[in-house]
Amino acid sequence: MKRKLPPWLALLALFVFAASASAEESLPELVRRVKPSVVSVITYNAAGEVTLTGSGFFIRPGQVLTNLHVVEGAHHAEIRTFEGKGKTYKVAGLVEVDEDGDLAVLRVDMPAGRASVAETTAVVPDEGERIFVIGNPLRLEGSVADGIVSAVREVPSLGNIVQITAPISHGNSGSPVFNMRGQVVGVVTIRVMNGENINLALGVSRVAALRAGDHLFGFGELAERLKASQRPDSISDWYYRTGLNSLWLGNYDSALGYFETAVNRNPARVEAWIQVGFCKVKQGKNQDAIRAFEQALRLKPNSYEALSKLGDAYYYAGNYYKALESYKQAVSLRPDLAEGYYNLGSVYLEMGDRAAAIAQSNLLKPLDDALYKKLRQEIER
Repeated sequence: MKRKLPPWLALLALFVFAASASAEESLPELVRRVKPSVVSVITYNAAGEVTLTGSGFFIRPGQVLTNLHVVEGAHHAEIRTFEGKGKTYKVAGLVEVDEDGDLAVLRVDMPAGRASVAETTAVVPDEGERIFVIGNPLRLEGSVADGIVSAVREVPSLGNIVQITAPISHGNSGSPVFNMRGQVVGVVTIRVMNGENINLALGVSRVAALRAGDHLFGFGELAERLKASQRPDSISDWYYRTGLNSLWLGNYDSALGYFETAVNRNPARVEAWIQVGFCKVKQGKNQDAIRAFEQALRLKPNSYEALSKLGDAYYYAGNYYKALESYKQAVSLRPDLAEGYYNLGSVYLEMGDRAAAIAQSNLLKPLDDALYKKLRQEIER
């Protein structure tokens, strides 16, 4: 005989369910909440003609983040907000640029308190996680597109690259990618492969490194900086950045060729040796990778990136004791980074030391809850 649920318990369950559902914002509610933090970026030539439009968002009061290529070559620029009927403000200058990340921070002339700063999160989104983008595709200001995260790739010295299914165009360059909590998880940067747009975003952890200083420089100075990086004596830079473009797309074989040319042109370039090693690991050539990382460490013995990636190469080669040694050195240099404790926990597990892995997970928990849960799942298998 089936037992009926008491009426009061049924009502309580219904109340709890309704409260839980109401706590989760719908997409329209999320868009209304975060849209004031997003802007359109318009650039002009000396004649006052529009040369390019893109998107951006407030990362600090009066400071807008966008893609560097959106403002490259501009004589002057302005932003237009999406809040209400929208307002237009002049860009006073640039605060910081990041050529490798294709990022630029603009200072905007606007009244104090008018900027709605976007909330960012360093937590890497999961594949299959729902996201949405607000931007300026085809000059359709404030348009919304949603989709999922289709892939996440790591690029050493750059960060995480997030590939998304949300339909976007070049006007979305610089748009924020939001998770379903209204937090920015990436900055849209479109890449072209075989004539088709590949919808990619750079993880926002790199944004935190962009300074918030008061020193401004103009678009003329920006042009001089970019011109200097393209001179013949900087040809190694060109090969290195072209290699990064291939890594954005996950083309490790192509990227390796550019990075190897970069180190041949400039054997003292540490980050290029790290990228050579990273690509070799992706190809399964772990011994070659180890040699590349060791060369990077000869040039820069205290490189966290080189030590961490050297540990990865030893790990995949099955040399867990050497991996442990490298990971420990990396953590000693950057005890604030969660990745190091996760790596140590993983290698301890492979060595059969479950207690040591649990100890690393306890150190990991206050730094990155998502990575902590991932390690704990591996421990409990």
